[in-house]
Parts: sequence; C-alpha cells; structure tokens
Amino acid sequence: MAQTRPAMSISKTDSVVKVDGLLDDFCWKNADTISQFIQHYPTDSAPSVNRTEVMMTYNDRFIYVAAICRNQSRKEYVLQSLKRDFDLMTNDHFAVYIDPFNDQVNGFVFALNPLGTQMEGALQNGSNIDNVWDHIWYSEVKDWGDYWTLEMAIPLKSIRYKTGLENWNINFSRTTFKDNEIATWAQVPFNFSTSTLSNTGALTWDRPIEKAKRNVSIIPYAIARAEQDMENGEATKLSANAGGDAKIVLTPSLNLDLTINPDFSQVEVDDQVTNLSRFELFFPEKRTFFIENSDLFAKFGFRQIRPFFSRRIGLHRGEVVPIIGGARISGKLSRKLRVGAMTMQTAPLETSDFKLDGQNYSVAAFQQQIFGRSNIGVIAVNRQAFANNRFSVNDYNRVLGVDYDIYSADNKWRGKVFYHKSFVPENYKYSDAHASWLMYNSHHWFVMWNHEYVAKNYEAQTGFVPRNRRFNPIQDTVVRQGYWRLEPKLTYRTYPKNSKIVNNQFSLYLDQYMDVNFETTDYDFQVSWEQNRTNTSGWVLRYSEKMTWLLYDRDITFSGNDPHPAGKYQYRDVKATYNSDIRRKLNGELAVKYGSYYTGQVFDATLGMRLRLQPFLNLSLDYRRTEIRMPQPYAHTFFDLIQSKVELTFTRTLYWTTYFQYNAQLTNFNVNSRVQWRFRPMSDFYVVYTDNYGTTDAPWSPRNRSLVFKLVYWLNI
Repeated sequence: MAQTRPAMSISKTDSVVKVDGLLDDFCWKNADTISQFIQHYPTDSAPSVNRTEVMMTYNDRFIYVAAICRNQSRKEYVLQSLKRDFDLMTNDHFAVYIDPFNDQVNGFVFALNPLGTQMEGALQNGSNIDNVWDHIWYSEVKDWGDYWTLEMAIPLKSIRYKTGLENWNINFSRTTFKDNEIATWAQVPFNFSTSTLSNTGALTWDRPIEKAKRNVSIIPYAIARAEQDMENGEATKLSANAGGDAKIVLTPSLNLDLTINPDFSQVEVDDQVTNLSRFELFFPEKRTFFIENSDLFAKFGFRQIRPFFSRRIGLHRGEVVPIIGGARISGKLSRKLRVGAMTMQTAPLETSDFKLDGQNYSVAAFQQQIFGRSNIGVIAVNRQAFANNRFSVNDYNRVLGVDYDIYSADNKWRGKVFYHKSFVPENYKYSDAHASWLMYNSHHWFVMWNHEYVAKNYEAQTGFVPRNRRFNPIQDTVVRQGYWRLEPKLTYRTYPKNSKIVNNQFSLYLDQYMDVNFETTDYDFQVSWEQNRTNTSGWVLRYSEKMTWLLYDRDITFSGNDPHPAGKYQYRDVKATYNSDIRRKLNGELAVKYGSYYTGQVFDATLGMRLRLQPFLNLSLDYRRTEIRMPQPYAHTFFDLIQSKVELTFTRTLYWTTYFQYNAQLTNFNVNSRVQWRFRPMSDFYVVYTDNYGTTDAPWSPRNRSLVFKLVYWLNI
C-alpha cells in the first residue's frame, strides 16, 4: 500500500532565535511539529521506537531546525569522535535532507550527533552525499539523559535554492545505533539510502522564499614550507606562498568560484593499496575547490570512462604542478537547467624525468531535467598546452559528450546512455565511446545491465580511461586497443521474520571484456551470498571464475619476476569476508581469499581493527598480506601493506590525525601527521608533517620529508 506523502509547514518569525539547544525561544511554541517517524532499519515499515519531534522556522537570514530526540534506553551513544563531517553510517545522529530545487536530484544534508559535532554535505545524483562540501552554519546541542535537543541555523547564503517556490522537498532521519534503529519522517525503503530525494515529504512555506542578501566570501591563505629531498642529496629548502579563493553568489542558485595560486597541502593523503591489476587505479578528488557542484562535471560517463577527472589538474606523474589560477561558474539557471563552466591554468614544470608546458584545462557542461527526474546533459572538455604566452595549436585534447540519465519517480529504475568523442591534432578515426546502463532495484530484486564500448583512439587526457591504452613491455611502447564490456548482475534478497538476520542476498555477476572483434579478453564471473544481521555484523561468501588474455609477455606479480608468456589463462578463487558489530568500541573486519592465479596460487588476507575511546581517540590498524606462489622458474612473491591511523579530537575545533603506511610493493614507508585548529567558522590553521622512507634495505633510508604551516581565513563580505 502506497504511503501518503507527509507534509509540514514553516512560518517566518520576527522574534530572536538564540541557537543554544534549549528550545525555549518564543518561535518554537507555535511552530508546526512533526513526530511520526517510520523505521528504515532493521525493518522499513514499523513505527520508530525512539520518538523524534521536529520544528522549523526562518527569517531573512536563516532557516532554523529544532528537534527533540528521545531515547528508548540509557545506553551509551555510539560516537566515533568530535571531528567535523563524521560518518553517518557509524554515528548516532539527527539529519535533515533538503531539496531546495524540487528536482529530487540535488540538495544538501546537515547533521548533528548528540555531542553537537557538525556534518554537512552536498546531495548529488538523487542520493549520493559528498561531505567534502563545506559551508558555514551554526548549531548547538543539549543532552538531558533520556533525550537530547538540538538547534540548527542554516544561513540562506550557505545553500543554493530556487526563489519563488512555495514547497521544498525535505526529509529528516534519526539514527540510534545504541538501540539498533534508523528512522525517517518520510518513509524510505530499506533498499534505498535515507538520503534518497525521491522519498521525501513536503515543506510548505507561508510565503515563497526570496533571494538572500549579498553573499561574497573571500578565503585567503598563507603558507610556509620546509622540504628536504635526501634521496637526491638536496639541502633543506625553505619557501613561503600565499593565494586564495573567492565565492560569489550571483543568484541564490548560481555560484562563481575564483582561485589564485591555490595550495592543497592540507588535504589528507590517499590510502595506499596493493595493485595486482594491469591498469591505473582511481583515487577520489579531495581538494575543496573542485567539490561544489562537482557532480555536474564528474558524473558524465562511467566509472572507467570519465571524460573529466579533476585530479588530472595540478598533478602529473605523481608530481604537483603549480596552478596559477582558475574560475568556475556552476549552479541552476532555472528549476530544471543546471550549468557549469570551469577554466584552470597551470604553470610549466621541469623535473629530472620530464618537462611539461603550462596547460589550460577548460570544461563546460549543462544538464536539462526532462520527463520528471531524468535529465540530458552535454559536456565539452579541452586541454591545451600554453607556451610562449600563447596556446599551442598542435598540443591539445578535446572531448565532446552527450549523456542521458534516467530516474524513475519511485527510484526503482535508474539508468544512463551516453556517447562521447575525443579530438586530437592527428585527427584519428575510431575515437569515440558509448555505453548503456539500466538498473531495477525493488525490495527483493536488484537487476542491472551495463554495456561499454571504447574505441582504440578515444583519448580523454583530462579524464580517466585506463583500459584502451596498454603497455607493451617488449617494445616499451603504449598500444591503443578498443574494447567492449558487458556487466550484468542479478540479486535476490530475502527478509526472515522474527530473526536476528536483516536479510540474505544471493547474487550472480559477470564482468566481461572483449576486443573490437567480440573475442573475450577478460572475464570475472562471481556467485555470492551476503548476510546482514541486526547487530550490524555481516558475512559475504564469493566464488569467482576468471580468465585473462595476456597480449604480451608480462610480469603478472608486478615485482620484477620473470614474465609470463602471452596467452589465455583461466583461474578461480574463493573469498570470505566478515565484519563485526560496528557499535562496539572494538570492532573490525576480516577477509580471506584463496585460489589459483595464472599458473600459480594466490593467498590474500586482510585484517582491519578499529578501537575508539569515544569521543576523543580513534585507532585503526589494517594489515593486508598477499602471497603469490608460482612454479619454477618463477619466484614466489609476498606483499605486505600496513596502514594505521591515529585520530585525536581534543574538542570540536581541534584535531590531530596521523597516518602510517607501509607498502612493500612500493618499497615505501609513509608518515603523514596533520593538526587542524578551526579557530573560527571555516577558518583553519594547519600543521602538516610528511616523511617517506625507502624500505628496500635495512635500516630504512630516508627519502624526503616536509613540514608545512598553513593559515586559511574565511571572510564573509
């Protein structure tokens, strides 16, 4: 039976609202109050056990949210730390999901845990949360034992919205892991995320909301750095720099971002991995300037066919390339039309390994909503060398693409169809890519179809397309080869009643690659069973049948071993994964894989442990052991990957995070330690220490180290 869409009203207040968490302001006495929450987990239909009451009001500057979160039990809250942008899936919290465009595709989330720690993020693609998005807002929490209260003040300047609308889409969620419950105001089926914007209620304004006052933010930074390259025998270098960003709100739904001489040294390091694939690995973007409305550019294409990938800007062969400056305009021109345009200019760079001219990276995109929630988009990407004060006419790469994204009204059907073409000075033929994807996701069934085609000369140098350029180790050259990919999946879920099991999932999955003549070059066929339990623990068992066609003699251990001869290899493995109850202060996961690998055997084991002394200290330790045993004349190969993270949160504004990463495959030990002090909203002082050691010989030899001091100040005009 279909549920009636809930609704609540919001009225303007002329009284003062003091954000202190006490809820004793006059505006809350007559505010519309909603409290009928429905469980999302462990069931998705029963009334919430923990009662939650929510009220809203607003004035010319802020939207205010107040809530009373009652506790069924007096158990200790499940909290990871005091650090901002906590993980919604591992912390007790209250969250509000706002769709101020009424498109059910884009919006914002604001959340608080019972200690008052803030989390905010941009909602993209109907449900995905990008919590790298940051903005100023205010809040406070009071814990009364058997309940806790909160107040949020969200500046109208901080969000993008469509003026003149009488209704917004909105939802509220309450996660109480200590009582094993997740509940929402508007019902969200278990197979969807609580952030799904197709499952929302209506927020009715007493009058259409109008444009906020002028909104300009200037964000300068200053940095001092000491660096030493011991590997090349260089002396310590001292340097200082400055730059900054500006955010200018052109309309309530359209934003202009400017940057001059940006520096991203405060960004957390990437998690290292053991790579046994023959292709480049993908690492997500973490740099703040590229985040807002990033989906407008990054959502084009597929996971391995991306026409635009912002990490290509300012990085080359692992080296940081200085960015001179850039500008980006992004947002909505109307309720159904999103636009984005960005240009970035880098400086020339010369190292002992390469010489790179300055580069200009430009991208433009628009997205028109059609047929309800679906949309059609066009993207144009251009990389062009810039030397001797002019653009090079013979050094460029361009991509033009059209994407059609499909979203059904109930979110059960999703899909995408796209066609892209690249352009280079050589004017190659066979330089296009296209794909189709369709997914059906109901309470019991998940069905997916995917096809991909990439021609041999399709080249997205400002994107991510790792498979159509293969390295020939014999001739030390890169060979272009087109491919087809098929990726169907079928999953059936069961939900035992009156059980400690939330659901069982049985899946069939195929990942198949073929050349342009439709001859299979790789496949991975998987049969799996997954069980999720009410205490948040779970199992996964998976059997894989694989085939790899080596086109050239290759070292398949990636360790300097003798190469395996070209040819087709079939092998198989079994993998078991267990994750324990994440609510416990000591929890972890264990994964073990064993099977054949080309002509040998592989054993791979991963152990992860998490310990929290909430809310001030989090410790994590991850160990991965990979053993590849080969027959003669090949040597056995053993890789260890050890990663540890120590996170201290002294207060809600002072954090100290240290990473230790030992990677035997890269023969490197890395230390990255970062202190962050948020001395005022969105203004930070960082101290970042980085050290790398070569681990080939004992004792380990120092490679390079750096110490960085950085001050970022957010100034609203």
